[in-house]
Amino acid sequence: MQVFEPTVSVIIPTYQRGHIVSQAINSVLAQTYKDYEIIVINDGSQDNTPQVLAEFSDRRITAIHQANQGLSVARNAGIRSARAC
Repeated sequence: MQVFEPTVSVIIPTYQRGHIVSQAINSVLAQTYKDYEIIVINDGSQDNTPQVLAEFSDRRITAIHQANQGLSVARNAGIRSARAC
């Protein structure tokens, strides 16, 4: 089995944006370059963001759910999780 090692990490912090986060993810998925991972950090959303993220099954997408701590903390959580260096 081949291990997936992306060369690009796309980090998407989100809070209360369940109605548009799928547009951001689909925009990345539509790119012709395919050697990437998408890390979406749900920063404590109380809307339908967790349900929207659960609908994606692409192995390149990782969803991180955390308590609301703000944009910088969410972005840094994504950076820590990134596999592309």
